[in-house]
Amino acid sequence: MTEAASADTRARIVALARTWLGTPYHHQASLRGAGCDCLGLLRGVYAEAYGAEPEVPPPYSPSWAEDRGRETLREAAARHLVALAPDAAEPGDVLLFRWRDRLPAKHCAILTGPAQMIHAYDGHAVVETWIPPAWSRRIAYAFRFPAIRPDPAPASSPTPSPEPPS
Repeated sequence: MTEAASADTRARIVALARTWLGTPYHHQASLRGAGCDCLGLLRGVYAEAYGAEPEVPPPYSPSWAEDRGRETLREAAARHLVALAPDAAEPGDVLLFRWRDRLPAKHCAILTGPAQMIHAYDGHAVVETWIPPAWSRRIAYAFRFPAIRPDPAPASSPTPSPEPPS
C-alpha cells in the first residue's frame, strides 16, 4: 500500500498549485503559465512535486457529459494516489467531480482549504475559488498524493589511500 503524503507535503502541493494561478485554460495541456486543463493542472503539480508525471494520459474529450462506461479519471488517480473518503479530504488533496448521476467523474481540483479549491476553469484559467454547494454535491472521489520519498543516501565508499611516493 502506498504511504500518503504528510501535512507538510500537502502544504507544498497547495503552494505549487498556487503557482499555476492565472494559467490559461487549454484542453489537454499541462504547462504552467502557458495552458492547462483540470487534469493538466494535476499532472503539472505532480511532476513538480515528484520529478515526473506518473503516466501520460491518452487523448480525452473535454465534454463533462461524455460516458465511455469507465471511470478513467478515477482509475488513473487510484494507480498513483491514495484513495480516501471525500469527507476526509484536507488541503492538498485531490477531488474528483461527477456532473451527473451514473456518469464518470470528469473534473478534478486540488483542495486548498475548507470549501476552497484550485482548478482549471473551462474557457478561462486556473483559479482558486470556493466550492459552492452545487459543486460540493458533485464530489465523487477524493485522493491524497503519495508521500515524497527522500533521495537514497549515496552508498559510502572507502576513502582511497594516497599512493605512496615512488
